[in-house]
This record gives sequence, C-alpha cells and structure tokens, in this order.
Amino acid sequence: MSEQVHNRLAVVRAERKVSRQSLAEAVGAHYQTIGYIERGQYNPSLDLALKISKFFGLPVEALFSLEPFRPLTDEVYGRNQI
Repeated sequence: MSEQVHNRLAVVRAERKVSRQSLAEAVGAHYQTIGYIERGQYNPSLDLALKISKFFGLPVEALFSLEPFRPLTDEVYGRNQI
C-alpha cells in the first residue's frame, strides 16, 4: 500500500489565482485529478508532481511531502509569535 503524499497544491493554486482546469491543461491531466490530489485522495505520479512543480516554478518539495506540512503561518511567523 502506498503512503499518502501530503501537498500544498490548493494553497499555492489559490495564491497564484490558477484554476484547476487551467493547471490541469498545462500539465496534461484532468481537472478532477487535480482536485483528487488536493484532497489527498490520489497521489500524483512523479512525472505529474514534477510537471506541477515546474508550472509553479517551485521545487517539488515545496508542494509535495511524505510528512504533513507545518502551517504556513508557523513557517513564516514562527510558532509563538503574535
């Protein structure tokens, strides 16, 4: 059984104002596949993960991980800063 791949795809896609449909067309996938990936219902192939990363101009590890991501606010502002 394969391990779940965690991702920040929905966050990055929203930040960049990219629709599921336009991302899917750019990387050669179906728009529903993008939704399945975002919800953690489907692990992308290495090929697809690399294409998505290239589309956004980010390293693959910025979008996908075998470990859950820390909240972005923790990473940007630190855990105990208010």
